[in-house]
Amino acid sequence: METDAVETLIEDGIPDADATVTTPRDPDDDDHYAAEVISPAFEDESLVDRHQRVHDALDEHMHDEIHAIEIRAYTPEEYDDA
Repeated sequence: METDAVETLIEDGIPDADATVTTPRDPDDDDHYAAEVISPAFEDESLVDRHQRVHDALDEHMHDEIHAIEIRAYTPEEYDDA
């Protein structure tokens, strides 16, 4: 699965999300990803809840096409402060 397709799934599944997805290990490794996701929907959510939102957005792809994903999830304010 291409990184832009993973970005689209995340952005479509989380309100007002901006996602950047890369393949951190090897550009040819197409089932291990890293995602940086920024969304106001993460406000007042725990880290576990944020990660669950990303997993939910990826739905069945987490079972078939995505073997692993490293997630960094921020509200816009947290991202600006980072």
